[in-house]
Amino acid sequence: MLLGNERKWTDYFTFSTDHKVIGIQYLVTAFFFYLVGGSLATVMRTELATPAPDIVTPDVYNGLLTLHGTVMLFLWIVPAGAGLANYLIPLMIGARDMAFPRLNAIAFWLIPPSGLLLISSFFFEPPQAGWTSYPPLSLTTGMLGEGIWIMSLLVGGTASILGGINFLVTILKMRVPSMTLTDMPLFCWAMIATSLLILISTPVLAGALILLSFDLFAGTAFFNPTGGGNPVVYQHMFWFYSHPAVYIFVLPLFGAISEVVSVHARKPIFGYRAIAYSSIVISFLGLIVWAHHMFTSGTPPWLRMFFMITTMVIAVPTGIKVFGWVATLWRGKIAFTSAMLFAMGFIALFLIGGISGVMLAAVPFDIHVHDTYFVVAHFHYVLFGASVFGVFMAVYHWFPKMTGHMMNEFWGKVHFALTFVGMNLTFMPMHELGLMGMNRRIALYDPQFTDLNVLATIGSYIMAVSTIPFLINAAWSWRYGPKAPANPWRALTLEWQTLSPPAIENFEELPVLKTGPYDYGLGYIAEEDPPELYEHGVPVPAT
Repeated sequence: MLLGNERKWTDYFTFSTDHKVIGIQYLVTAFFFYLVGGSLATVMRTELATPAPDIVTPDVYNGLLTLHGTVMLFLWIVPAGAGLANYLIPLMIGARDMAFPRLNAIAFWLIPPSGLLLISSFFFEPPQAGWTSYPPLSLTTGMLGEGIWIMSLLVGGTASILGGINFLVTILKMRVPSMTLTDMPLFCWAMIATSLLILISTPVLAGALILLSFDLFAGTAFFNPTGGGNPVVYQHMFWFYSHPAVYIFVLPLFGAISEVVSVHARKPIFGYRAIAYSSIVISFLGLIVWAHHMFTSGTPPWLRMFFMITTMVIAVPTGIKVFGWVATLWRGKIAFTSAMLFAMGFIALFLIGGISGVMLAAVPFDIHVHDTYFVVAHFHYVLFGASVFGVFMAVYHWFPKMTGHMMNEFWGKVHFALTFVGMNLTFMPMHELGLMGMNRRIALYDPQFTDLNVLATIGSYIMAVSTIPFLINAAWSWRYGPKAPANPWRALTLEWQTLSPPAIENFEELPVLKTGPYDYGLGYIAEEDPPELYEHGVPVPAT
């Protein structure tokens, strides 16, 4: 059997069916689009540093806004979560590959054309209706760009559906015989919930986009009010996907943080079953909360009450997870590695976003701050706090497994500090801007909002700079970093019981569970665990 370190670098640019190659292809592609989306955001924040349109015109700003939101959601968060799942799930359950390797490769190779399509629209006629693309605005501005936007999302959505089928079948049918559902790592539970959401909700978005394209190019009137269509129906179809999409974005990272917190606190995860089952509950409740985005769209009062209650209720299973993570940290032997710092930042930022989300669930408050910067602050604390901090946490944790090398911990901590400060400096002032009445999605604003916008712009520059030490650290460590043993964190899940990087087919022989995935501190430890840990990329004696 060929070993992982015998894999050629050219494999990562080919149609490979190896789930580990595909996982890294997903992650590298996602990080490319993260840089693209972040660059668009930096231009927008530069424009917003002053009340007047002195950097870009309002039309160009609308195009930047639309592409930024679409890139960050559909070309950064979704592929990043899929990349982690592709790499980790077969290893975590003791399988040699995904259930459908060729389908897996096809799903990835739909992502680059989807992204290139979207970016190309900026050079022709960028879509200007925002990432939600509500009609009738989307039917009257940037017709060519809107068509490209629709095609890009349909291609990316197809990739997402193919991935969801593959993850679900792999987890349910390919576990080693000794692994029951309640022996699985929590990351696998999170991916079951994510895949269910993808398969139920994504086709509804596809239907909405196809109907919108008919209105755009064929002259139909499904959503066009001038022809008797109903644009609110589009909103229902769009949000039936796009609110569950929030959990499609964050549930994989909820699973990843459960792995990281337990390992780096050296404690069994608190409330394994509660955290596992809460993922399934979130998946169900996520399908019945969509209309809280539409409290100002003429929603009947009785329906507002229903969606207000369900939106508040979904905070319960999410709170169970946060409580389980904090209880795991409590009195643990915490190692403040880069991965753990990003995990703790994840918890703090997501908690802030969750609290503001409960506020927005209340109909009177939501109507008061609807379409203001308070909403922008809320979803960036939820999505940026979860997606960016969650993905960086996962990369620092599993980088040794993926590459066979350790990342430099000092620069990892510099990266965390800059990202955490920049994140809060950018988005915390937006709560106040929203309460003061500053509307979102506009390039011009009242001069009274200038000071807080300058503060947010400075924060965005810090976030932009924060990416530099990470990119240098990852590139340098992949090539020259200290060699990683099979299990540098002394973890108990199966992916750490094989080589770093793993062999082509993962395991020399079928693995057998020797412990539970989180049985730390219970008087035994896996035989393969090495006698050293790593600090600043250098081995030190374990305590």
